[in-house]
Parts: sequence; structure tokens; C-alpha cells
Amino acid sequence: MTHKPLSPRPTIMAVSPDRHGALDHFELESLGYHPDEILDFSANINAYGPPPGIREAIAAASIERYPDRESLALRRALSECHATPIEQIVLGNGAAELVWLIAFAFVCPQDAVVIAGPTFGEYARCAALMGGRVQTVEARAEDAFKVSPEHIEQALRLSPRLFFLCNPNNPTGAVLDPDRIAGWAAAYPATLFVIDEAYLEFAPDIPSTFQYGLSNILVLRSMTKSCAIAGLRLGYALGHPTIIDGLSRSRPPWNVNVVAQAAGLAALADDRHMHDSIAKLRRDKEKLVAGLAELGLPTVSSTTHYFIVDVADGAQFRRRLLTRHIQVRDCASFGLSTYARIAGRRPDENTRLLAAIEETKG
Repeated sequence: MTHKPLSPRPTIMAVSPDRHGALDHFELESLGYHPDEILDFSANINAYGPPPGIREAIAAASIERYPDRESLALRRALSECHATPIEQIVLGNGAAELVWLIAFAFVCPQDAVVIAGPTFGEYARCAALMGGRVQTVEARAEDAFKVSPEHIEQALRLSPRLFFLCNPNNPTGAVLDPDRIAGWAAAYPATLFVIDEAYLEFAPDIPSTFQYGLSNILVLRSMTKSCAIAGLRLGYALGHPTIIDGLSRSRPPWNVNVVAQAAGLAALADDRHMHDSIAKLRRDKEKLVAGLAELGLPTVSSTTHYFIVDVADGAQFRRRLLTRHIQVRDCASFGLSTYARIAGRRPDENTRLLAAIEETKG
């Protein structure tokens, strides 16, 4: 007798997976390419690599034991770094896991969730999976993709359960003044303001929204990008103890492995490398942007080392460069099909990208 297989919850089947940057090994295999052959401009990672001590810390990690489920040593180090109590810090398997935990802990069916877009797709996806009603307030090209405070204010008047803002934003690199965010949070205390600062280190002149100490602001940070440990996945959230406790209760056990915890401690012990390399990336980006302009590809202003550029057809632009073993991020999944996102790399690698673009033009 044949039985019909059980189906997942309807909301699961109704929400499509989101696309992201970085290398797709299945795609590369189908094209006959090896990942090591590809120069990747599609992921917003520090191209100068991790601090030197990280590899030594990884090698010394005790992988035969379960990790500390509370990540006490790393949370204490972060507590000192941010001058905040350990009860206001929770770690995640990347900042992306924390986005999922936020939705799991705080979104009930039919809750309103407002998102400032275009932005990281997991905010909307996770909220929808929990049955939330998602409203995206889109920034416009004519405003250089900077969010409209008036449009955000209008959405907040409906008192949504959550408000997601990536600051600096992904993919645009646009920044909203933290003073304005704090003003909104003070005016709408029933809304949890989730401020994703995964790329804040790449915009060193921008202060963190966490500084305002408001109980309905939850800040997400990532060590994946600035410390170049994308393969390890490490992020953390800073917020009011009640909010942090809710996220902590939602975590799977041992969600941050021993290798990631060791790498995080090593990175915090050597933040000079990160700051120096990010300063170099910012200088390298200026030359890359100038080179793109000479090729007829002016970029949208960005506070970070990554930026978007109108290339007429982002998917086609990406495909052409992939034949030269170079990958950029087409922005169709952000609703920006004519744009590509490029994360600047080292000078010689940027030169290789510019040459490949010139070779494949038309």
C-alpha cells in the first residue's frame, strides 16, 4: 500500500529559500570549475584574511570535547570589549542564526514585521516562516538607495512587532544616522528594533546603535566578515537581558563550536590586524571605484568596501565574469536585477577584475 508522504507546514512550502553571495560549489562543479580557481568578489569578507593568531588557536582547540554551551570565555571577552554585562550578550553560529532565533523567539502568526530594503533576505524569510506579515519599505535608486525616514516613520506608526534595519546596509553600503534610529526606538517602545551591524567595522566612523542603551534595541554583530572567518560562522547579539534571555532559550545546544570560540578569542586579542586591513581595503576601494568609472560603470555611493553598480543585467554580467574565473554578486534576489554587488579586494585582485570586465564588455 502506497502512503502519501507527510508535508511540512504550509508556511514552509510557501517561503522560497533566499540566494546569497559566496561560491556555490554545485554550480561551479556543473561548469567544470574548482572553487579554488575562482576569485570571489561576491562575499563581503576582509580580503586581507584573518589575524595571524587565529590559525594557531584553531589548531590548539580541543575538538574531542563538547564546546562550552554558554561560550563563557568569549562572552566575557566581548563583555570587556563592549563594556557591557555578559547577560547582554548571546553568541550565534553566524549573525544569520541570530536572525532565525529572533524570528523564532519573537514573531507570532500575523505579527507585523517591517524591514528597510533592499536588504539581506533572511529577515523577511525567517519572519514569514513564523507566520509574520512582512512589509518592506524600499529605498529608491534616485535617493542613492538611502532609506526614506518619512516612509519608515509611516510604517512604524502601525506599531509592528519587529523592525529590521541593516546598518551599514547590505547590499548598498548605505548608512542611517544612529541618532534617528534611537529616536524611533524611544518613540515606539512596543517595537523591537533589530539593527544588524554585521558590517559596522567596515564603516569605522559610524557609531553603534547599542550605545543608546534602549531596551527595545537589539544589535547584531558579526566576526565572520571583518575577521575573515566565514568558514567558521561566528556572530553575537547585544541587547537588554530579557531580550537576550529569549534568544538564549531559543538556541540549539552547543550552537557555537569550539573552533569558532577559539578563533573569536584570538581575533579579539589581535584587533590591530582587523583595523589595519580594513583601512587598506578602504584605500583599495577608491582605486577600484575610479577604475570602474573609467569603464563606464559608476558605482552607487557606499560607506563600506562593498558597493553596487548598475550593469544593465546583473545575471549576465556575473555569467560573463565567471568565464574568467571571477565571481560577483548579481542583485536580482534584492529586487535589483540591473545591479551587481562587488566587494573590493586587494589591489592586484582588483586590477584583475577591471581587466576581466574590459575583456568581456559587450
